[in-house]
Amino acid sequence: MTPHIAQLKQYLLDQKHFQFRREVDWEAILPHWSIDRDNQAAVILKTVLAEEAKNPVFLPNERIVFTRTCANLPERYPDDVMERLRKEAYFHEKGVVFNLSPNYEDVLSAGLDAKRAEAVERRERALAEKDYGAVEFLDAVISGIDAVLQLVDAYAAEAMKQGKIEIVSMLSNIPRKPARNFHEALQFLRILHFTLWCEGAYHNGLGRFDQYMYPYLIADLHKGILTRETALDLLEEFFLTFNRDSDLYVGVQQGDNGQSMMLGGCDREGNDAVNVLTALCLEASCDLKLIDPKINLRVSKNTSMLLLEKAAELTKQGIGFPQYANDDVVIPGLVRLGYSLEDARDYAVAACWEFIIPGIAMDIPNLAAVSFPSVVNTAMRSDAGRASNSFEAFMTAVREELFAQADMLAAAADRVDMLPCPFLSMLCRGRIEKGLDICWGAKYNNFGIHGTGLAPAVDSLESIRRLVFEEKTYTMDQLTAIVDKDFEGEESLLAKVRHEFPKFGNDVDEVDEIAVRLLNDFADSWENRINCRGGIYRAGTGSAMYYLWHADELPATPDGRLAKTPFPANYAPSLDVQIAGPISVIKSFTKPDLSRVINGGPLTIELHDSVFRHEDGIQKAAQLVKLFIDRGGHQLQINTINREQLLDAQANPEQYRQLIVRVWGWSGYFVELDRPYQDQIIRRAEMTL
Repeated sequence: MTPHIAQLKQYLLDQKHFQFRREVDWEAILPHWSIDRDNQAAVILKTVLAEEAKNPVFLPNERIVFTRTCANLPERYPDDVMERLRKEAYFHEKGVVFNLSPNYEDVLSAGLDAKRAEAVERRERALAEKDYGAVEFLDAVISGIDAVLQLVDAYAAEAMKQGKIEIVSMLSNIPRKPARNFHEALQFLRILHFTLWCEGAYHNGLGRFDQYMYPYLIADLHKGILTRETALDLLEEFFLTFNRDSDLYVGVQQGDNGQSMMLGGCDREGNDAVNVLTALCLEASCDLKLIDPKINLRVSKNTSMLLLEKAAELTKQGIGFPQYANDDVVIPGLVRLGYSLEDARDYAVAACWEFIIPGIAMDIPNLAAVSFPSVVNTAMRSDAGRASNSFEAFMTAVREELFAQADMLAAAADRVDMLPCPFLSMLCRGRIEKGLDICWGAKYNNFGIHGTGLAPAVDSLESIRRLVFEEKTYTMDQLTAIVDKDFEGEESLLAKVRHEFPKFGNDVDEVDEIAVRLLNDFADSWENRINCRGGIYRAGTGSAMYYLWHADELPATPDGRLAKTPFPANYAPSLDVQIAGPISVIKSFTKPDLSRVINGGPLTIELHDSVFRHEDGIQKAAQLVKLFIDRGGHQLQINTINREQLLDAQANPEQYRQLIVRVWGWSGYFVELDRPYQDQIIRRAEMTL
């Protein structure tokens, strides 16, 4: 890290840029809401960017500009209007388009003038055809582009006043025209990403950054404009921009902002696409040790150990990066779901780990979630479950409950609606030509369903098999009564189910086979269903925040988990389980056919930070990833944590402001998390391998 980057990083960590922020009374500024959704979106973006243009900000010696000064953004509609709209349709989360990966590539290479001209020409045709819906959308696109250019002009004018000639030169070209070099491409991307947040879209992914930015970098390297070292310096400054305003972004917890980039993998023809920018991104994240951007790395059986070791260097830093995705499993899994082979090869992630195709997908990859322990709990109380005279019969009852849950969730999703984001739509392929906002759909319109608490459910089923059907020491009703009492007065049984029965994650075939079956049944329950937008449903192994939410609603479970105790995050062993080691975890968790549950959701492994205190720590971590790939794992995140440090941070937060932890599909600052999330991470740390 150069002194320049170190100074700029410290400026941000000291929050000196907060001095430029102000709260805005949007109700006093914005006109009354409009029933025309496209127009409402355009008016809000124009108004927000006009406010930003009042005070262009330049941080000391920065080369990539645009810093938020409006500390708050307006809601798309007042609460009473939004409440009325929610009665008419199902609006997921905040109701606007989110969790997508736009197509930055085409806009960077064309410029906003060209996109505006395209929209104007298409508007003329729409007007001639009396397609007034398209006219309204295209008007909104044009308005958004004009608002961005006015903000850029304000920055350029202020830069001229301050004698920042390099910035003036850049802003005289981009974003109107195509980026001419790597620096301009980075600045152009900063402007686009900045604008998406101002429009109200959130969890805006960065897609396959090392692919669409590579042509600009390699051209500069060949021309001698940049060296590898100066390119890294510029890249690190760009990475810092994602940490300027991230505290203002929408999320369940601080850090949950979706600023994820995908690196590596193959191109649309299947050729290896790893390049010099792939390595530079890993190095930049390793140097900076910040929560954004969130680094994902595509790997396969052909990935070199050199790249895996470079990635392990990043894992060593303890910030939860990179998250790995295995092309050997993900690409066939996406093809199986109906994605074309070329599109599947181009996959990235949305906000956390949900797979998505940049620029052409309006998938909602986190629409709902099924709680596996809740399914087991309900089956225990069902007529079929109580009447089961064999474990096989009980597993049939569990399968029936999985299908019942799918029926219920699918019915709730039959009226999905979203509020438009015209500027985001401009960044998606084909939207201008169609004259239609991305909120109405795209090439892919699939819904993702998370599956939470798999390990506690599997371990519970193993307890039921032994206690009710093999040992016959309890009836189903008796076991149900015991869990309802939270194992009160049953301490010996609690110890038995916790410590004597085999658990998922220790490479025990009879237990792992339950997981195989449960995931297959889960996939079956969503297969061949068509959603209200003509897409399909994608089952997945992720949990998002449901590992706390679902657990809080559930009594004790037969595996020895007590009432309200959190599930493990994502795809991971239960929190109270003693695991033989990471190899046994990988062996167990790669036995299911993970291509069938390809919505996303990483196997999560916690390593004590002492692993990397030895010279061979990097090699061992890389070999662990290689084992995961070779055994057919789909997605993997390795967290490097220290329980004693976490406990001290909880007691003395002021001393640990920069302590970063992996939460579920993103990394955040430990002391900024709510206490339940902190406690769950500490419990995970107790089971480090």
